[in-house]
Amino acid sequence: MVGTQLSRMLADQRVRPDALSAFALARRAFMEGRRLEMQELAAELGVSRATVFRWVGSRDELLVEVIWSLTEPTLRRAVSAAEGLRGSARLVSVMGAFAEATIDSPSFMGFVQREPERALRLLTTRASWYQSRLAGAVEQLLREETEAGAMTPPLPMHDLAYLMLRIVEAFVYADLIAGETPDPTKVRQAMGVLLRE
Repeated sequence: MVGTQLSRMLADQRVRPDALSAFALARRAFMEGRRLEMQELAAELGVSRATVFRWVGSRDELLVEVIWSLTEPTLRRAVSAAEGLRGSARLVSVMGAFAEATIDSPSFMGFVQREPERALRLLTTRASWYQSRLAGAVEQLLREETEAGAMTPPLPMHDLAYLMLRIVEAFVYADLIAGETPDPTKVRQAMGVLLRE
């Protein structure tokens, strides 16, 4: 083998599984529509289940990290698609596009259909940090529009961000909550009413 002892050790280091390897495999499984199983993940990595838990925490914690890794770029794309819009129109566009992309995601909606109770608990309650982080991102969008003088929020920003998120949840998870069909158009309509667009 060519190279120094250190270079061989560093090369060796790169092929060893670690928390990032576990995350990458979990993300791939999620995107392929497979149920995330910690035992399978450990076997694929060639480590014990206890090691995987030590690296990534619980199955729920790993799921939330994986879902957030897909949510964040989805929200960024929705924001980019609203370029040129200001105030309420921008927020209605962003939230509608975000809801539409979420509903159109086979991996995300597959997870929601496979594990509805877990999905609602992890994504819409304080059981994880997911909802608060997403509400924080929405609150930041509100702050940008308010500080630019493009809108005057009808409620305190924190409360308004939470309500906007609840509207998205109501129509994205409509099949679980009310037996209705998920509908991003209703998100846009409700946001328009709320934000007085």
